[in-house]
Order: sequence, then C-alpha cells, then structure tokens
Amino acid sequence: MTRSDGYLLDNQQNEAGRRFDAFATLFDPTTFRHIEALGIGPGMRCWEVGAGGTSVVSWLAEKVGPTGRVVATDIDTSLVSAAAARPPVEVRVHDVGAEEPPGEGFDLVHARLVLVHVPDRDRALRSMIQALRPGGRLLVEDADPALQPLLCPDEYGPEQQLANRLRQGFRKLLAERGADLSYGRKLPRLLREAGLGGVEADAFFPVASPACTALEAATIRQIRDRLVTAGIATDEDIDRHLANVETGGMDLATAPMISVWGRKAQAPTTGRAPRPCGSRR
Repeated sequence: MTRSDGYLLDNQQNEAGRRFDAFATLFDPTTFRHIEALGIGPGMRCWEVGAGGTSVVSWLAEKVGPTGRVVATDIDTSLVSAAAARPPVEVRVHDVGAEEPPGEGFDLVHARLVLVHVPDRDRALRSMIQALRPGGRLLVEDADPALQPLLCPDEYGPEQQLANRLRQGFRKLLAERGADLSYGRKLPRLLREAGLGGVEADAFFPVASPACTALEAATIRQIRDRLVTAGIATDEDIDRHLANVETGGMDLATAPMISVWGRKAQAPTTGRAPRPCGSRR
C-alpha cells in the first residue's frame, strides 16, 4: 500500500485482521495455484508487496525453505511482523509507490489487492519489474470493482437493494481517495507495455461464500463512520444491513479479482545457462 492519510482500510483498525482472514480464505487457493504454475521452490527469492496478513508470506517461506528469501513489505507491517518475521522472511516497512524496491534479483514478485489503492500505480509497477532478475516472474492480482459493482448480483428484495446501495457508497469513498476501480482489467496491457513477455490473465469471482459474508461484515464495520459522515447511510441503515448479512441468507459477491502474470526478458546470452523459473512460457 501507499502512505495516505485518506486510506480507507488501514491495518490499525480492529476489523483489519478479520478482513485479511477472509481474503486468505477467498483468494489464497487462486494465488497459490498461479505461483505453483509459475514455479516456486527451494532457494528462490521472492518479494511479497503489500503483505498485510501472513498467509501468503508463510506459504512462500515454506516453499523457498531456509536457503531462500522472502521480503514482505507494507506501509503498516503490524499484522505480519510478529507472525512471519523470522528466516527466511524479512519484514520491511516500505511504500511501493514512493520508494526504491527493497533489493533486486528476485525470482518472483507478487502483489495482491494492492496497486488499485496506490496513487502512483505506474511507479509501483515499474519498481516491481525493476526488482526482478532477468527471467523472473511478476504476478499481480487486483480487483476490478467497476467490472462487477454489486454486492448482491441478484437484487430481488429490499435487503439486497440496501446492500447494493452501501456497496455503491463504499466504491464512492474508494474513488474519492484515488483508487482506480477499473484497474484490474488494465493489467494485461500494462504488463505488455512494460516489456514483460508471456503475459496471461484470468479472473476469479466468488459468490455466496461464507468468507464473502465475513468480509462484508468486517468491511462495513471498518468504514461505518465514513459512510455516516459522508451522508451515504445512517446508523440505522448500517445496523439493518449488518443484521441482514449475519443471517447468512444473502448471496454476497466480491469484485472480480484479475490475476495477471508475465516474465521479465532474459539478459543477453553469455554462454551461461539461465536459472529456470517455472513451467509457464
């Protein structure tokens, strides 16, 4: 993430841990599948950008083993440092949109649900690519709320209408703070324009998962005061929505998460065989 007094969902708020747990349940299987396909193994060097929680960092550490290295960065490392700050993990406070990368020669650089919030997204993406070794892989996974803006795609009653009105307000607050709500769909083009090869992408769109319910409850509690202050909802609206959510009877969705990956060009041949990095070409 980037430093911003206006950041809507900072890690210091009480509900942040619940949100990271929900993200892990929803998105870790997709993230791990992509990284496995790109190639991950002992001795590799990885940079986890905007680490936030611990699930991806811990999984990478297990995969690279004691001979590898995982650098986990965020502007607020309070939720990751205590659980993951031991070899081969190095935790650093770092602003990917404003600072130089925390090293170079990484085999893998990964960011999930990060760049959509970063004001200088172009600089952040350049920094991540700069940090890769020749032949290294970049995996960027980000939401595209404009592609599917509804919390309840099946808006058949007043509960769903209220949910979608609050989701519209949430998107408005994000946009006012500089989030690019259509960023996910741009990533394949941006990676190609940055010179990466073998660029591919897919999307994951969870609907009606218990983790979607947990994520919505935690998010609304975290931004409750902002919604009320902005005149988007009343306290009564929010209480009613949270009660509706907690019944478990609504089919809630997240914005589609678009995963995009590519490979940094190899250095000119010098007679030495390059170190392999996975099976995707």
